[in-house]
Amino acid sequence: MTSSSEISNNHSGEENLDLTATNGINSWVDKGFTWLTYLFATITVAILFVMSWVIYKEAQPAIEKFGIGFFWGQDWDTGNQVFGALPYIYGTLVSSAIAILFAIPVGIAIAIVTSENFLPISVRSTLAFVVELIAAIPSVIIGLWGIFVFIPALEPLQKWLAIHFNWIPIFNSVDPIGTNMLTAGIVLAIMILPTMAAISRDVLLAIPKELRSASMALGSTRWETIFRVLLPAGFSGIVSAAMLALGRALGETMAVTLVIGNSSQISASLLDPAYTIPSILANEFAEAEPGLHIGSLSYLGLILFGLTLAVNIAARLFVRWFSNKNKS
Repeated sequence: MTSSSEISNNHSGEENLDLTATNGINSWVDKGFTWLTYLFATITVAILFVMSWVIYKEAQPAIEKFGIGFFWGQDWDTGNQVFGALPYIYGTLVSSAIAILFAIPVGIAIAIVTSENFLPISVRSTLAFVVELIAAIPSVIIGLWGIFVFIPALEPLQKWLAIHFNWIPIFNSVDPIGTNMLTAGIVLAIMILPTMAAISRDVLLAIPKELRSASMALGSTRWETIFRVLLPAGFSGIVSAAMLALGRALGETMAVTLVIGNSSQISASLLDPAYTIPSILANEFAEAEPGLHIGSLSYLGLILFGLTLAVNIAARLFVRWFSNKNKS
């Protein structure tokens, strides 16, 4: 018979068992794969730093001449070598904000419909595939679709908003022509929708079915289970999906360039043309003269890189704060 001391020793051994421990005897394949992973991770970080350093060196003339004042300068005069980034920062942030405001609710709705059994599985799979297929369409094609199809369809609505709601600053525009901030934001929302919907769907599918069963066994309705159990459980993953989608919106170039109007004037109205950092880089970099012009465009690229980095850091801090709040 097994003594009580042997049973306690067995239990203590099980409690101290660490399946992720790496201090045991590993084969050369395991060790080689581990070092290969470390190598690729180091190369990735090194490439990121090299890219940042190259852009910083190219932006050095503009950094030395304009300094921090480049951020709120509003003039962009290549003839007089006067450059400012504020209109482009404003256009980038506002168009991306519009896109994410549209993409988050629609993406979550698609994720719920395609992950729950509201529809037959064949319909759900087809719907998820069609939404993900949008990501395979080149951005320039979406931009051309925006010019020839979406803008003519949206222009009457924009004119109606400008006539009847011009007392609201965001609609205070005289005779909008369709190529403006609102159009660019909606086109961006269409482009980032597959990222938002696909990742959110995977997050909801990964939630254990026991949570659904337990919630409904306690008397919750289907929608109470979704909004009070499933979405909070997948909150960190959904936020990550939103941040990935926002990152693409901040850096999108061709589609936005075709539909935003490319005007460097700052306007509170969403029905007026605007400009973004990727758009001006695409329009001017090929013909820019070496020196201050190239430096200013590189400075804009450095600012865009900083914006995307700040968005990702803020998202991670927010998810960590939310997790700690739930634990307490």
